[in-house]
Amino acid sequence: MCGIVGYWDKRGADASIVEQMAVQIRHRGPDDAGVWLNEEGDLALAHRRLSILDLTPAGHQPMISPCGRFTLIYNGEIYNHQSLRADLENEGGHFDWRGHSDTETLLAALRHWGVEKTLQRLNGMFAFALWDSTERRLFLARDRMGEKPLYYGNNGGCFLFGSELKSFKAHPHWQAAVDRNVLALYMRHNYVPAPWSIYQGINKLSPAHFVVVREGGQQISEPQCYWNLAEITEQGSAMRAKGHTEMLVDELDTLLRDAVHSRMAADVPLGAFLSGGFDSTIVAALMQAQSIQPIKTFTIGFHEQGYNEAVHAKAVAKHLGTDHTELYVTPEEAIAVIPRLPTIWDEPFSDSSQIPTLLVSELARKHVTVSLSGDGGDELFCGYGRYKQGRQIWQVLRLLPVPLRQSVAFLMKIFPGAPLEYLFRLLPKRFQIPHLADRLPKLAEVVKVKSGEAYYHRQMSHWKEPDRLVLGAIEPQTIFNRSEQHPKLADFREQMMYLDSMTYLPDDNLAKVDRASMAVSLEARVPLLDHRVVEFSWKVPMSLKYRDGKGKWLLREVLYRYVPRELMERPKMGFGVPIEHWLRGPLREWGEELLDEKRLKEEGFFDPVPIRKMWHEHVSGKRRWHYYLWDVLMFQAWLEMQKSG
Repeated sequence: MCGIVGYWDKRGADASIVEQMAVQIRHRGPDDAGVWLNEEGDLALAHRRLSILDLTPAGHQPMISPCGRFTLIYNGEIYNHQSLRADLENEGGHFDWRGHSDTETLLAALRHWGVEKTLQRLNGMFAFALWDSTERRLFLARDRMGEKPLYYGNNGGCFLFGSELKSFKAHPHWQAAVDRNVLALYMRHNYVPAPWSIYQGINKLSPAHFVVVREGGQQISEPQCYWNLAEITEQGSAMRAKGHTEMLVDELDTLLRDAVHSRMAADVPLGAFLSGGFDSTIVAALMQAQSIQPIKTFTIGFHEQGYNEAVHAKAVAKHLGTDHTELYVTPEEAIAVIPRLPTIWDEPFSDSSQIPTLLVSELARKHVTVSLSGDGGDELFCGYGRYKQGRQIWQVLRLLPVPLRQSVAFLMKIFPGAPLEYLFRLLPKRFQIPHLADRLPKLAEVVKVKSGEAYYHRQMSHWKEPDRLVLGAIEPQTIFNRSEQHPKLADFREQMMYLDSMTYLPDDNLAKVDRASMAVSLEARVPLLDHRVVEFSWKVPMSLKYRDGKGKWLLREVLYRYVPRELMERPKMGFGVPIEHWLRGPLREWGEELLDEKRLKEEGFFDPVPIRKMWHEHVSGKRRWHYYLWDVLMFQAWLEMQKSG
């Protein structure tokens, strides 16, 4: 795993500048560094290496092809690189391999097959830049599901690209102008979705895409898709996997075992994150089943009730026989992480599970250099509770005329929620709705929508009208607003899963894991997102994903071959921290300072009125606004970091 950075400037490039840009991301690669300039002296590439495979100098980057035409810098792992080497040799090419790094394999494949054909053959997570000196073209590419990041764009009169935005700050011509329109997107989603970044002029390359850059960086192609998830989902739903249930369980078991096995290849120590949930448990179970030694597993625990899965993880680890390490974190230790968050995530990011993700990464890094993670199972196999709830609600809403729904929404919005919540408490517990006063206005927002996509957009939104909160902003349209481009899926749950796979998964979950792990020089690998598993999941009928009132049914059946059913049957928990309570307690002074009305007015990004109202209601205990407030606070903390340089 590594970090890459470069720039193309017709006025000339400087090795010392690109070297300093790479220093900003040295956490992504502390083991080695390399700088390269082209013959014309206008393109500079730099690389920071975290050595995982082939620890010798044979894996050094930037790597130049034997013919001298191509130069590669690359971040990631190509899990099928050995079979690719065999394919290259079988096709009659002469390859004088210098080592056994996947970088050398990737460079040879790009030279032999070309960029697009190579991308279609890769099984891995990656972002790379390839310079073709003959055609004077720069190719930038990103893996299928978006596990590794890549930013690019014209800024300060030159073309910049890199793994993280912080590297751009070291360029003397860098201009850090906040894009207010993108800020509105962030306030809706709690992350910045691709293809945008928080800075004007800088884009985030979308998963499964590549761009071609020419003319000193002044000519950038439209992103080209080499693996179309919309087509895969549509084709999968049209050609469902055939065979009896046990055969499909066998097939998924085989796929997952191979995906995990390929991600266990390393010349350094490796382990796995283990929360005790289904996804991390199946990864750990398949690792242990294919290891002659106890694998290393890592868990973070919290003393607060409702936020701790460490007990479950410990029971799973004991059953599997792993070498388990757990660390119980105090609120003070977790809160101490918060000042570091803006420097790690580079652009506003307010999924509070970033805190335990960073803590478990720090714990793992003390023992290993690579850790496998269980992300992706919910999106592929219908694991989130919102899929069931969303389908049930939309099935009712779609039967009601839009004018009637709008009238109901109006009444729900003006009705005082607190008295209604009090009345509900008088009912038997099974009829009570927790936090009804908070949920009534949110439900009112989704009742009036006109389509399933619009409904889900509202459900997944934090601030519902962010361009009214962000001064001078016009919120860009995203995939949620382009239903004509969506695959035709009969089951609304699959529509939600597809939308999450295109947005929430890469831009929230995977960005969270990448930045947290790489901040401590730990490589995180995600076997459930092997593209073969993804393609198989879309062929699985919904009846095998959701059954008996539970999601991930087929995945569970594989897991129960390795772990007893009774060890896993418990309510799903999120990987979160009690932000709601911290904002009323130990974080109150910090929050008050960042949300000071005078400060908000002077900075000029937000209308302070709704923010101050929410803050007062939250700290007084009248309402629960912590999700909304955390979005604002994380931007404010990020903005403060920008001011300090």
